[in-house]
Amino acid sequence: MNPHAYAMIMAGGRGERFWPLSTAKRPKQLLALVGGEALLAVAVRRLLPTVPADRIYVITSAALVEASRAVVPLLPPANVIGEPCGRDTAAAIALGAALIKARDPQAVFAVLTADHLMRDEEAFRRTLGAGIDLAARHDVLITIGIAPTFACTGFGYIRLGAQVADSDGIVFHKAERFLEKPDADTAREFVQSGRYVWNGGMFIWSLACIERALRRFRPPLGALMDALAPAIGTPRWEKTLAAEYGGLEKISIDYAVMEKADNIWTARGDFGWDDVGSWSALERHFAPDSEGNVLVGEGAEQLGSRDNLVVANGRLTALLGVKDLIVVQAEGATLVCTRERAEDLKKLLAALHAKGRYEDLM
Repeated sequence: MNPHAYAMIMAGGRGERFWPLSTAKRPKQLLALVGGEALLAVAVRRLLPTVPADRIYVITSAALVEASRAVVPLLPPANVIGEPCGRDTAAAIALGAALIKARDPQAVFAVLTADHLMRDEEAFRRTLGAGIDLAARHDVLITIGIAPTFACTGFGYIRLGAQVADSDGIVFHKAERFLEKPDADTAREFVQSGRYVWNGGMFIWSLACIERALRRFRPPLGALMDALAPAIGTPRWEKTLAAEYGGLEKISIDYAVMEKADNIWTARGDFGWDDVGSWSALERHFAPDSEGNVLVGEGAEQLGSRDNLVVANGRLTALLGVKDLIVVQAEGATLVCTRERAEDLKKLLAALHAKGRYEDLM
């Protein structure tokens, strides 16, 4: 175990594509969608013992700090930090870097998200450990790319260059280029070539390396680290964070740093990764019945129906003679949609927000 290994988990999302179970007050990462354990708790647990609990930080929204602490009691309460407002992943990473630097200037840390699942958690820890070892010895920004299993148009891709390392059986390549979500034909070409991996949004780097990159490519984020440093652990912390955060631009770490840097290595991750991004994706983690229905929760029933997803939150939710539907029952709200429209859920929520009558259910 590397004595300077840390991790930060980004957990500030709203999880809108899992409405109505996921709401602003209790978003996806706090729900036990699979296996009876909140996704955030899963994200923390699978880091152990590669990264000890006291060196794991969670960056969430200020409104979710207490709820997040409740699902990860292994972590010191001070390790769960709330952003005063959302400023995308680059700002969250700069915030995490400032906190970790105050504790250990020699740190190497991984950046992960709270809503991913890994089927082979041991293989994930091996990949993480190999990346931490290399990031401690080389001036590189490491991404974990996911070996694609199909021609997905919903993920970004990374084009791999020459192999640069093989550590504990994990192969690392030079990253040549980051590419946005492709169309179907391009995605097929990527997968068939064997030169591309999905961009899983997971990173490993030394504190020194990412700080240099932030200062070079996004100086305001370096300035954020400087401004926060003297306030960490003092009564001025909340006020300082709010004052500095509000004026930051919203930008992802991919746009801010990764698409500009030339010292990026990519690990080939092969551990059954799933970002569980929508109700349709949830089906991959449950066995269907003989008619292809996936029934989740007590009270989910069907008769003469096929190829549906039913999620019942403790109340009888019965389907009769229908097909290709997603039906989700939650306290106070029920969703019914066709499979083909599941990706349009954010549009529905925008329309409901505009009505101004359902905010307590969203």
